[in-house]
Amino acid sequence: MYHRTGPEEKYMVRSRKNFLADLERLFRLGYRPVTLAEYGSNRMSLPRGSSPVVLTFDDSDPSQFSLKSDGTTDPNSMVGIWRSFEKKHPDFPVKGTFFVLPNGPFGRQEDAAKKLSLLKKWGSEIGSHTMTHRSLNKISDSEVSVEFGKSFEYVRKLGFTPDSMALPYGVLPKNRDLLKSAHYGGKNYRYSNVVLAGSEPAPSPMSKSFNPLRIPRVKAYDGQMGIHWWLDFNKKHPTKPYVQP
Repeated sequence: MYHRTGPEEKYMVRSRKNFLADLERLFRLGYRPVTLAEYGSNRMSLPRGSSPVVLTFDDSDPSQFSLKSDGTTDPNSMVGIWRSFEKKHPDFPVKGTFFVLPNGPFGRQEDAAKKLSLLKKWGSEIGSHTMTHRSLNKISDSEVSVEFGKSFEYVRKLGFTPDSMALPYGVLPKNRDLLKSAHYGGKNYRYSNVVLAGSEPAPSPMSKSFNPLRIPRVKAYDGQMGIHWWLDFNKKHPTKPYVQP
């Protein structure tokens, strides 16, 4: 679960150095990227013996994906860092899930179409993060339905099938049934996969504990319950991760 990047590690900001280190360690441990939609439907195209990892990016912050004046990918953005890593490791492609807000997306309306076209070309997924990023347990059922429906249509207009949604702050609406079906503008809307904001690895999509409307995520920071904490935990307490046969 990523939000922003920058030169230094801060709250909700993964430093560029640490983001690259995350990619390197995941690669060494045999993880390979898939989208949330692929994971949720258990239709993951993975090399034999590898395990899936879903890299998610919330809020469509400009630091996630920016372009230089000549139209090339900014190497200091998260996508730029990932693209450089992919050149060295072609089996770790830029295939992530980006939960966007109507902020461009990625901050600039003028080059949003190009960025989205590139992400689609590379195999990434664009998902919903609602329209106004309000805590869903503090608003009415009708307001939640508007957030879900409008965001669904917004992502569809961007040229993507909105299969996935990240709940703002990981907070569920008071009416849980709205996750199954929200009525807006004369239509019913439902997302196949809904992610929370922490705080543990997600189960295999074939596990009995798998709930597509309550998918946990690991936060990308160095503290307790963060990405390397969990990777270290799995090393000390051997588990049985999903492995492509």
